[in-house]
Amino acid sequence: MEGNVLSVFYFACLCSMSFGYPTYPVDNSVGYGRTFTGIGAISGGGATSKLLRNYPLQQRSEILDYLFKPNFGASLHIFKVEIGGDIQSTEGTEASHMHNSWDENYNRGYEWWMMKEAKMRNPDIQLYALPWGFPGFLKDAYDRPWGNIQSTADYVVKWVNGARVYHNLTMDYIGIWNESPYNITYIKTLRKTLDSAGFTKTKIIASDQNGWDIAGDMNKDAELKNAIYGLGSHYPGTNSTPEAVALNKPLWASEDWSCVDPITGPGCLARTLNQNYVNGHMTTTVIWNLISSYYYGLPWYNSGIMTASEPWSGHYVVPANVWVTAHTTQFTAIGWKYLSHGNGVGKLASGGSYVALMSPDEQDITIIIETLEHDFSICTRPPLAPFDVNDQSALFELKGVLGQKFKYLNTWYSRMAANGMPPTLFQQRNPTKVNNGSVYLYLGRDEVWTLTTLQTGFKGSYPNIPYSRPFPLPYIEDFEDYEVGAEPFNLAQQVGAFEVDEVNGIKFMKQVVLEEPVHWFWCKIDTYNTTLTVIGDYNWKDIRADVSVKLEGQNTTDSVFLSVRTTASGCKANTESGLFLFFFPKERLYVLSADLLRKTVLISGNVTTVTNNWDVISLEARGDHVWGAVNQNILFNITTPISITNGWVGLGSYPYGTAYFDDLHINKV
Repeated sequence: MEGNVLSVFYFACLCSMSFGYPTYPVDNSVGYGRTFTGIGAISGGGATSKLLRNYPLQQRSEILDYLFKPNFGASLHIFKVEIGGDIQSTEGTEASHMHNSWDENYNRGYEWWMMKEAKMRNPDIQLYALPWGFPGFLKDAYDRPWGNIQSTADYVVKWVNGARVYHNLTMDYIGIWNESPYNITYIKTLRKTLDSAGFTKTKIIASDQNGWDIAGDMNKDAELKNAIYGLGSHYPGTNSTPEAVALNKPLWASEDWSCVDPITGPGCLARTLNQNYVNGHMTTTVIWNLISSYYYGLPWYNSGIMTASEPWSGHYVVPANVWVTAHTTQFTAIGWKYLSHGNGVGKLASGGSYVALMSPDEQDITIIIETLEHDFSICTRPPLAPFDVNDQSALFELKGVLGQKFKYLNTWYSRMAANGMPPTLFQQRNPTKVNNGSVYLYLGRDEVWTLTTLQTGFKGSYPNIPYSRPFPLPYIEDFEDYEVGAEPFNLAQQVGAFEVDEVNGIKFMKQVVLEEPVHWFWCKIDTYNTTLTVIGDYNWKDIRADVSVKLEGQNTTDSVFLSVRTTASGCKANTESGLFLFFFPKERLYVLSADLLRKTVLISGNVTTVTNNWDVISLEARGDHVWGAVNQNILFNITTPISITNGWVGLGSYPYGTAYFDDLHINKV
């Protein structure tokens, strides 16, 4: 069975036997456990909602309802977003509000829009923001954002202020640096800077690492302890530590789940949502990620509560994850109280767990039960120790006033897809009768039950979800329909930041990162000084792309490239393949490479026609042949000696610096 050193104290068998059934007391007269602080999900870490903004209005609204609308779908209590830092943070790069020290723009990206959509559906949803990385101007000599700690605190507080001033959004929580070393002086400085700017109610969660090490520092430092509202750990495996619990601060699984498997993923989520509190006293679980709205072929595809990766078709998927989440979120609220361990919270005798929560006015109660087997609830991480679950009878005994007050409990039921059986998801059943203060249930394996006095549960649905269709070809993008500063919808930036600019009435896409940023500690692709954005279908094989490019103004790059059959993406873009045609206009040279970093050069040579204005790069792959041209002058037509069979179209530059792209054309050949 799962557990930690707390198990001996809290989870000693507190069941008595009644009529041969294990009996589980549900009793608030002995006091309460911790205060429930909500279930949330993350847009970010990174670029996980990239394609959603471009969905047709009707389908986009439906998707957002499934995620945020109370008593409809996942009905989230907390929405966590990335503070973009111009760095690759898993699925792509999210743009910073300050590319450089002299630059501020609080309309970049899509997180502002998503937060407003969430608030529109649920004004009570709480907002939480965290940087995964930082622009290069904040870097110290050790590639950390502590070159000037006050400047880094100011950078984050400017984002918080931008949310309020430009979008009327109040940030409830702020984090430090995702899964990267924390700095105690910075945490204290951030608290003071937030307070000085009038954000005394914005609470700090720390440290968003994998573990609870910060608890030791808080025990030794009263100022640090006072600066931090709650401790946040990533993928804690439902366990905390005695030192973290003893601080008597809220404990959060501030990033958890991240499952791509459609069978074990929902089971993992059901078990985790209950046992994070049962085992680890965590009162919030924040799910990564909110929605898998990024191209198939990118890392961790399909690891969202929902999947919506086809804005051109409007197709989306409402999986079991939505309804597993609803078992908790639709029948609780931030501020409810967990009952104490042994009196409403604990493990079931034959496997599984249960938690009971009560409303602040003590008028409503919700009990959530899960019986997930090991093999159907394995998470992506950490490893899951073996345990057994069997069919079982259970008697929940409502003690004292609870047994007298509640005569029926509304009942919602799910059974996960397990052992070859199809799922039953969020089914409303007849109310369960409370007989002499007791509720009897026969619990099968891989089930989730919610018993509640609330009447508000609802399984929302929309008819006629559009069918899936491939990315449409031919494709033309001239960037004229965007506002200046906007990020083109279908181009998924992987390294660097690409946004629309305008000169002399002509709009185009511009790469704007000028120096290596402070990367997320576990992803160092940004250190290779080569930008990349991709578009289209990962399965494209025979394809032609044309794009106009230009180097103009200050801080320009040395080269730009066009690629086809590109699999380079995410934090491992340096190890993936493609056909990359680099164009060096100043040197009048080209290089065709089989990789992003030009380690495997297939052919290189001179470019005879360079306009020093808008030059057109063309690249076509058909079968095992590839040809390329600049300004319609063929540079090569060769058989590829390396098997590079499929991938997206890509654009980018080397090194960091400004570069212009316009009139992108993609055609099947």
